[in-house]
Amino acid sequence: MMNTKTKTTLLLCQMLLPLLAMLLLPSQSAQAGHWKNFKVSSYIRAQDVIRMGDKKFREETYEKVLSQVPLDKIYLETHRDSIIVPEKTMKEVIAFFKGKGLELGGGITYTISEPKDFETYSYARPRDREAVKHIAEYTASFFDDIILDDFFFIDIKNDDEIVAKGDRSWTEYRLKLMSDAGRELVMEPAHRVNPNVRVIIKYPNWYDHFQGLGFNLETEPFYFDGLWTGTETRDPASAQHLQNYLSYNIIRYFSNIAPGKNGGGWVDAGGIQMGVDRYAEQLHLTMVAKAPEIILWNYMQLNDVAIGPYARKEWQGSGNSFNYDEMMAPRKEGRKTITPSTLASVARYTLLKDDALLGKLGNPIGIASYKPYHSLGEDFLQNYLGMIGLPMDMFPSFLQDRKQVLLTEQALCDKDIISKIEAQLRKGGDVIVTTGFVKGAGHALDDVVELRCTDLKAIVDDFGRMGKATREFIIPQLKYYTNDAWEVISAGRPLTGGVSGYPILLRDKYSKGTLYVLTIPDDFGNLYDYPAPALGRIRERLTQDMDMYFEGPSKVGIFVYDNRTFMLENFNDFPVEVKPVFRDKEIKIMTDLESGESVKDDFSMTLPAHSYRAFSY
Repeated sequence: MMNTKTKTTLLLCQMLLPLLAMLLLPSQSAQAGHWKNFKVSSYIRAQDVIRMGDKKFREETYEKVLSQVPLDKIYLETHRDSIIVPEKTMKEVIAFFKGKGLELGGGITYTISEPKDFETYSYARPRDREAVKHIAEYTASFFDDIILDDFFFIDIKNDDEIVAKGDRSWTEYRLKLMSDAGRELVMEPAHRVNPNVRVIIKYPNWYDHFQGLGFNLETEPFYFDGLWTGTETRDPASAQHLQNYLSYNIIRYFSNIAPGKNGGGWVDAGGIQMGVDRYAEQLHLTMVAKAPEIILWNYMQLNDVAIGPYARKEWQGSGNSFNYDEMMAPRKEGRKTITPSTLASVARYTLLKDDALLGKLGNPIGIASYKPYHSLGEDFLQNYLGMIGLPMDMFPSFLQDRKQVLLTEQALCDKDIISKIEAQLRKGGDVIVTTGFVKGAGHALDDVVELRCTDLKAIVDDFGRMGKATREFIIPQLKYYTNDAWEVISAGRPLTGGVSGYPILLRDKYSKGTLYVLTIPDDFGNLYDYPAPALGRIRERLTQDMDMYFEGPSKVGIFVYDNRTFMLENFNDFPVEVKPVFRDKEIKIMTDLESGESVKDDFSMTLPAHSYRAFSY
């Protein structure tokens, strides 16, 4: 039997427990209360970690960055460019960020000198191999999570490497060398020092060329503890010439290679000279691809890259998804007034909008595009196709359960590809091949359809009743037997009243299925010059695995999800008219996922420059 004092004590405990739990929340993971659908992190390079040995410097940068964007985690780099952070400094910096309630991870960049064309270690040299191993062990002594930044590859051809390569190609040699190095010099040593460590390989954005420098997507994602994705597309006019859509597409590709192991995306300030819309767009595309975490690279960019009048583009003020003026408005947090001043505020504004949207979107789906491991041909083409409104979903295997499968020239790396095509068609599915595939296949495709794509070219600009292109451009001439295959879309110069025409989209029946051939211009960017009606017909025919497609011009992407939601995004510098089209004609209403507004019957809409709208239906 409890006495009165005991009863009173128990009652007080019951009353105080909820309050105590609430008080304890801030000391839990920093993710609590910041973001609902993902985690936001940043990364500090080794040379900047060393600078943070200065207490005043680390306090000032922390205040400037964290007042503008809430972070959940910081990755502290131990090594870059032959610089190793001293143990004393590393312990001080770790204690500082832990004291602020942030999660901590480690980072390694295996470069000897970035200014010297990203000079990497020489994995044929015993001395360099020992250095790589030591760095892994040193880092594992501090952290349970370690990310290898972009450079776990080899780009040197010194005498030691030439001898070690022998008669093999550079690709063959480097794939084997780096696959073994990852196990022997990084994973095993790190796990010996810290059995709880997770070593994560971060892959850059140039995935079609990985094999040439030793990144091995066939082996590494399965023995490393996780992988990470570089989603930086920056300025498409810069050295890599990557299209905006890659920031989404590459997340999906790596997630399809190793389901459940893709930890997140990674965006830097590259392309900022185009205006902060470009930076915001990369963050947004990373998140709508359903990345569970994003690393804002790097912490000092969040601190140093100032925003100002240069960053406000001429299209701002017209209802854009990224509203520069709204982002720049001072805001109150408690008694403090926060005035946006750096890239960190751009990240906060963009990610807050995405966090409100993402819980309403299902799992991304798209046209299954088969890219075998280490394959080459029509490099990065899927990103151009994404920019003309064909939703991409790249896989390292030929999917058996899809109505349609897309094959670019890369698929020819599979020696059994023709038999797989025949099986897909016999069961009533469709196969979409590009002219690059047809040319590379030669006579191998003859059992399905006798086509020729030779070195002959044509200059075209007229798509007949489907309109005129915005300029003349060069396409390969696709030859076929009359009445054996049929042109769905044609082009010439001119086509209407002209003397010649060439297929842009060709179809051929085989067994129960249809083979489509999509003509790819010599310059992939000329896909953007196709007139809107032609693009609409291409989307209609090549998206049979989806409920819908859209009508409208190029440089507009559609992102489709499995819960009857989708998003349309305009990558142009000007507004465009678009119209979603549903295969089920009974669908008469859509709901805007951000505003809650209902759109009925006529789904035509104007998308402002560099803006998106997401809907359920």
